[in-house]
Amino acid sequence: KHIDFIKKLDLVDIKKIKSSNFKVVVDGINSTGGVAVPLLLHELGVSDVFKINCEPDGDFAHNPEPLSKNLKELSKAVIDYGADLGIAVDPDVDRLAIVSEDGSFFGEEFSLISCADYVLSKKSGSVVSNLSSSKYLKELANSRKCNYHYSAVGEVNVVEKMKEVNAVIGGEGNGGVILPDLHYGRDALVGIALLLTFLSQEGVKASALRKRYPFYFMIKDKVNLSNDVNIDDVFCKLKKTYNNCTIIDIDGLKIEFDNEWLHLRKSNTEPIIRLYGEGEDELKLKKLIQKTKSIIYE
Repeated sequence: KHIDFIKKLDLVDIKKIKSSNFKVVVDGINSTGGVAVPLLLHELGVSDVFKINCEPDGDFAHNPEPLSKNLKELSKAVIDYGADLGIAVDPDVDRLAIVSEDGSFFGEEFSLISCADYVLSKKSGSVVSNLSSSKYLKELANSRKCNYHYSAVGEVNVVEKMKEVNAVIGGEGNGGVILPDLHYGRDALVGIALLLTFLSQEGVKASALRKRYPFYFMIKDKVNLSNDVNIDDVFCKLKKTYNNCTIIDIDGLKIEFDNEWLHLRKSNTEPIIRLYGEGEDELKLKKLIQKTKSIIYE
């Protein structure tokens, strides 16, 4: 039934997908995605579907995080089968990761970005992502003269902001696509349908689509703290140090520089600060992270 709702969406063009004769490899990590994704592809008219790790027995074939380091088998299969695309999902089928036809990783941040690019090409409206997601979504929205809004991390916070601003699409940079036309929740299946429609309408390969977007560097790190450290004091110190930057403190501390950003969040389960950063220059970003860690440890 869920797939039927996806097929009925105005943004999904089954005729175009069918005429593209896509060959797709699916890595279902032996969870429910191993059933749902091939079924969706069949219903969308994808001509050839090759399955790896699609026995839904719950015995994960590899680390279920849909990250490049866990998708080497999928990359190899895409090349071996001469496929147009590789698709991986997490056990809940709410995060989408893509491998291009040349075996390269599309980038988990760019699942949402490419879907947003397609949706904004069809309709105008606001876009939402969380504070730890790529800055390119904001740049994309601005280029389309659409409004971008950020939310605290977590699906519930993204959804709340999307409803508040009546967003046409949103999600999280870890591959979570939320399309309100379908429902207010992260959904890898609708992400797949949007991406295949976009590729078929544009007549481009996945690697060519990826090249339309910048290659920003993202680093996910953590700072170990002793139990007596007061996080509020740490954040206060960072605010003073970076007082000439844009500071957002609705969820931890986000510091926006000219071409980089850092997002620091306290862990609720262990004495650490999660530190995410993105920038256009990898070396500059690493130095910025190192400087910030030094300030924390002072």
